[in-house]
Amino acid sequence: MDRHQRVVAQVSATVKEYFSRKEPFRISHGSTNSTRPSVKRRVVDISELSNVIKVDTASRTALVEPNVPMDRLVEATLPHGLVPPVVMEFPGITVGGGYAGTAGESSSFKYGFFDRTINSVEMVMADGEVLTASEKQNADLFRGAAGAVGTLGITTLVELQLIKAKRFVKTTYHLTKSVSNAIEQVKQQTKNEQNDYVDGILFSKDHGVIITGEMTDDIPTGIKPRTFSNRWDPWFYLHVEEQTRYASDPVTEYIPLAEYMFRYDRGGFWVGRSAFKYMNFPFTRFTRWFLDDFCHTRMLYRALQASGEVRRYVVQDMALPYSNAERFIDYTTETFDIWPLWLCPLKQSPQPTMHPHTKGDLASDQMLNIGLWGFGPADKEKFLEKNRQLEKTLGDLGGMKWLYAHTYYQEQEFWNQFDRKWHESLRKKYRATTFPTVHHKVHVDIAKHKEMAKTHWDLWFKSFWPLGGFWGIWKSMLSGDWRIPKRSTWRWKRTSNS
Repeated sequence: MDRHQRVVAQVSATVKEYFSRKEPFRISHGSTNSTRPSVKRRVVDISELSNVIKVDTASRTALVEPNVPMDRLVEATLPHGLVPPVVMEFPGITVGGGYAGTAGESSSFKYGFFDRTINSVEMVMADGEVLTASEKQNADLFRGAAGAVGTLGITTLVELQLIKAKRFVKTTYHLTKSVSNAIEQVKQQTKNEQNDYVDGILFSKDHGVIITGEMTDDIPTGIKPRTFSNRWDPWFYLHVEEQTRYASDPVTEYIPLAEYMFRYDRGGFWVGRSAFKYMNFPFTRFTRWFLDDFCHTRMLYRALQASGEVRRYVVQDMALPYSNAERFIDYTTETFDIWPLWLCPLKQSPQPTMHPHTKGDLASDQMLNIGLWGFGPADKEKFLEKNRQLEKTLGDLGGMKWLYAHTYYQEQEFWNQFDRKWHESLRKKYRATTFPTVHHKVHVDIAKHKEMAKTHWDLWFKSFWPLGGFWGIWKSMLSGDWRIPKRSTWRWKRTSNS
């Protein structure tokens, strides 16, 4: 804690200087899973805040700095027989990012978004003051900063809830043969109290799989655990597709707990396949083995950002009322024809909130998230037009986007979704009006980036195929992130008894 307090004091002093000079600044975390483009000047570096300070087995809590990624967090808690209730599928997503952004996964139907599993946060405010926020102390800040993408303060420490961990997840794949059936199955499975995890994959309109998981310490005799982290292991979504293609009954496997949590890491769900498509490279079991170092999510995100392909790639998570989910999927099929789609049920946060939520006649405790990830039109104008129409259609159906990705709403359109008066009153109360607004941080200014492309040689250079792809690969190699999976201790170690 002494080291932590010294770093926070330095951050506080730097922020205070900018505040006194009325100069805007950006935060550097060292890495990001955001797909929003950014141009950074006047940076406050908080990358040192990357440690798990304490795991308390008595209170089942962990004291964690904001730049701790999910894999390091799990590695710190599992030896104590504990695990966070919500662990995002990508190992590189950080605790601070999970709190300041919108983060959820297949246990979120039960626990809600990631921030709902947090007891308290320490924050540096825009004027340099250090505050603690919880349900009992600065409660409005505690809930208002969740999902507000850092527009109220800088998270520097989190007390996170933990639950008892078990060795395996009994995983069952339920085949569905229509979109309507898949949506109904998800909804029904969230009502089954035995399920700890629920999500789904739609491979097409007539092939879907709802995936349920139940934590267990027991595994039937003669059954070997299924893993997904080794080079020769299948990518999870390909494995699920193969296992269910001709199945007449549900298929059950036993997956080690951490392997289950990060089952989508290799291939980034299925985004990694797009890299093979972009480079016109064969997509086979051998080539996936050969390029495995580049196919983990940390590397994929770096390559996607650095290559410039993010500007024509659709990476969107969108939460809707169950009643309108099928209509929305019909729309995305007709407009984008992107498959597979990810389905993830979500327990909503109390309103007002900066997270996706339903209102009015469509209000409900639960929403269904749809992950739409794939190439959009190469033509920039058509890409913008389709994304603007996507936002409009989503809104017409009572849905909302997660704010980690490209957002094209005009300012008034954006704030029609949220309680602007509530949010701005918090910014005023906590002296945060010198921070960028939420809309400013998430909005993609197409005109600005077009102008930048005329004067920045690297943007012009990356616009030519396949130069952008090679540049993305080179930058991701320089990061050294390809080494991380090799030394990850959460990976299942096979023994003679396993």
